[in-house]
Amino acid sequence: MTTPSVPARSAPRIWPARPLGAALFMVGVVVLLWLVELADRAVFVPLDPPQGLDDDGIVPRTLDGLFGIVWAPLLHGGFDHLASNTIPLLVFGFLVLAGGIGQFIAVTATIWVVSGVGTWLIGGPGSTIGASGIIFGWFAFLLVRGFFARSFGQILLAVILFLIYGGLLFGVLPTNPGISWQAHLCGAIGGILAARIAVAADRRPVGPAGRPAAA
Repeated sequence: MTTPSVPARSAPRIWPARPLGAALFMVGVVVLLWLVELADRAVFVPLDPPQGLDDDGIVPRTLDGLFGIVWAPLLHGGFDHLASNTIPLLVFGFLVLAGGIGQFIAVTATIWVVSGVGTWLIGGPGSTIGASGIIFGWFAFLLVRGFFARSFGQILLAVILFLIYGGLLFGVLPTNPGISWQAHLCGAIGGILAARIAVAADRRPVGPAGRPAAA
């Protein structure tokens, strides 16, 4: 009796399988954020001056502030704030898409929740907004994923990213009272957790049809 062959898993990717599609997807995400900020400045600020939607971010340890976990990464404190986040969003988001859209959504959702809940628990007074928590989460994910997966290619990518963007990591320290280091720190924790979960999921045995094997 022959034993059915089990398809081998492909090597961990460092680049999206469809680079153009991934790039266009991330451009679409960033355009959406710019449209939200444009609508905020043009419509909501005049209706509710001077903050508009900025007050709808995460307000730590308040019941209403919990709803900000959903909206905070979509809001920014002006075009300068969003502009400073645009390139990291494009670069890190594109690279996270190497695992496919399903993994991208799962990783981003994990970071979104961990960063948001963490900021709500330990954040400073006032409303916290911005996609920086997601950025720090994606960055941490990309830095540690290769070590969990034992992938030389992903580790090499992590080293390159660290050399280019390593200065971002100072953002997890309370160095600037106007910046939520708590969102950065909790986002990074979420990214590490997401990397651990994603690599564990990738290592699950697959059945002959390429689906996870049933026990």
